[in-house]
Amino acid sequence: MSTTSEFDTIAAVATPPGEGGISIIRISGERTFEIVAPLFKGKSLADVASHTINYGHIIDPETGSEVDEVMASVMRAPKTYTREDVVEINCHGGLMATNQILQLILSQGARLAEPGEFTKRAFLNGRIDLSQAEAVMDLIRAKTDRSMKVALNQLDGNLSRLIKHLRQDILEVLAQVEVNIDYPEYDDVETMTTKLLLEKAQEVQASITQLLKTAKQGKVLRDGLATAIVGRPNVGKSSLLNELLHEDKAIVTDVAGTTRDVIEEYVNVGGVPLKLVDTAGIHKTDDTVEKIGVERSKKAIAAADLVVLVLNASEPLTSEDRQLLTDMADEKRIIILNKTDLPLQLDLGELQQLAGDTKIIQTSILQNKGVDQLEAEISHLFFDVGIETGRGNVMVTNARHIGLLNQASQALDDVMNGIAAGMPVDLVQIDMTRCWNLLGEITGDSYQDELLDQLFSQFCVGK
Repeated sequence: MSTTSEFDTIAAVATPPGEGGISIIRISGERTFEIVAPLFKGKSLADVASHTINYGHIIDPETGSEVDEVMASVMRAPKTYTREDVVEINCHGGLMATNQILQLILSQGARLAEPGEFTKRAFLNGRIDLSQAEAVMDLIRAKTDRSMKVALNQLDGNLSRLIKHLRQDILEVLAQVEVNIDYPEYDDVETMTTKLLLEKAQEVQASITQLLKTAKQGKVLRDGLATAIVGRPNVGKSSLLNELLHEDKAIVTDVAGTTRDVIEEYVNVGGVPLKLVDTAGIHKTDDTVEKIGVERSKKAIAAADLVVLVLNASEPLTSEDRQLLTDMADEKRIIILNKTDLPLQLDLGELQQLAGDTKIIQTSILQNKGVDQLEAEISHLFFDVGIETGRGNVMVTNARHIGLLNQASQALDDVMNGIAAGMPVDLVQIDMTRCWNLLGEITGDSYQDELLDQLFSQFCVGK
């Protein structure tokens, strides 16, 4: 059984492990100044002004020896990240000094923080709600400037404010329904009450539907777009990967079958994080290792959100090219016609017929031509109306939020279907209340302890 408490004073290293200019050890809780006092040689941190940084040394109280020269940031409750007293010790980067200071802090009675415990306390102490707490992790994990802006937007509370507004609207109509039921002033109170419920259900449903429209784009920005680069051997797949990455990650030679395994890398394409997968060339082979590579390539294609099929413009279409074009007809795909710097040998008419509505982009990776068109087409395929990530715009990116919004939408469907079926108002009211509770789970106004444990366990220690 765990002996930890939410009232313990906690400490952890807030910077990544390893060598660096500075390491930061964060301490938060009621006993923060009491714990730091015997360790800090300099001004008394309990007496200095809040939100100041103070020069001094960390000493070992048992031996009196200096451990490191530090700067200590002092922040007093409630104007801190956790709404508790916080001290952050900035010491020299490196494992030895950092760990020695952390161990001294723990020896004075602090407890090592659990993953995400500082942010969990910010939530429990009312500084942020649950959706903002989740945005903290999204901000840490953001892979592009646009995904960072979406996370900042959510951290600012734009989604929270919208959800709380919808919940308040529902609460007001539920209160009015109760009044109408308990103190009926008119003979047609049942009709008036169901009309009130129906109008509010339709209004909230429209807002939720609008939010869910952003979910697909938001999820792409948060998690990235799994993009498989496929084609026969030696058509330029690895060259395309290197061009997008702006580095020679994949080996490029004139020898077919050089890429024998799946290579995965993230790349920022117009603010969209792409998880690029350079696959082994798909072709018939008797080589055992190449066969394994081809099978892995097929699995990567099946799991991809987008397939980039690369063809060689300097060769006629082969049976393998035609098979790939046919097999991937139902995939979201872009066709790259590479090596256009060489004499054209491929039948463009036949290719267009096999490609259907799929965009064909002519490139010469060798001469750096056409790659910008590929980036524009990817943005068009997945963000038809553009990506609005500015301050004030709300975009849903979190799978948990999307699931709860879908459930809330279903509850509103049940409200409207119940009214259409002539169900009693008190039964219809149950579904409206269910929608209110589901929306509350997004912001953490209603939650279970198990949910908090699961969410914050995904955080790094020290955040």
